[in-house]
Amino acid sequence: MGKRVKMIFPVPMSEATRPMVESQLPPEFRRPDIDVSFVGAGNTITLADSYYDMAIMELAVIQAGIRAEEEGFDAVCINTVSDSGLAALRARLSIPVLSPGQSAFHLAAMLGHKFSILTMWERWFPLYRKTLKEYGLESRVASIRAIDVRPDTQELLTGKEDIVFARLEEAALKAIHEDGADVIVLGSTTMHQSHAYLASRLPVPVLNPGVVAYKMCELFLDLGIAHSKKAFPAPEVVKDQAFLG
Repeated sequence: MGKRVKMIFPVPMSEATRPMVESQLPPEFRRPDIDVSFVGAGNTITLADSYYDMAIMELAVIQAGIRAEEEGFDAVCINTVSDSGLAALRARLSIPVLSPGQSAFHLAAMLGHKFSILTMWERWFPLYRKTLKEYGLESRVASIRAIDVRPDTQELLTGKEDIVFARLEEAALKAIHEDGADVIVLGSTTMHQSHAYLASRLPVPVLNPGVVAYKMCELFLDLGIAHSKKAFPAPEVVKDQAFLG
């Protein structure tokens, strides 16, 4: 019997944005025995440009994750490098819960000595600093570099390839040659359209965090493992009404 993975995008998806979000997992990355369902969470579009926005995304992802186990999904994959809702859902759910930041950062630490995070704008820096500190990986980070291009929630990087891709490549080369990075991690799942371009031009591995997190879901399902409930103990009293209303 096949498995089902719920991929939770932290903001609502329109019919226009859905194909671009889903395209981060092209057919060659999927398996016939695992069905992947993308869902947009919450009802507020946000760019996560502040701690305030991060709280909104956290709530939206937790809501969608609680529903996932009720709907019979076998794993939850959070589709934002902020890892919004990860700890809360691991406490609440018994099925595996994976996320792009944690998955890609730890894989990067396996592939090299120092990694750099390549991102769109400096307003996302607090997202990375928060999780890197929680995961104890600060000493493995060479740098966080941004190209100072405001993210587009509708088109992602479509239509901006000539400008954005070249600027990302330039920033990545600085991270490698000036900061000492030997692995590059894309700072957002919405940057996936740049991955092939960068991977073909940079002299170090480039990690596409959404794909890495999904493949970690496959690994957990194949091995029959999930997060430790000693590390993420279940609440004594389930209070889903606080999230679901």
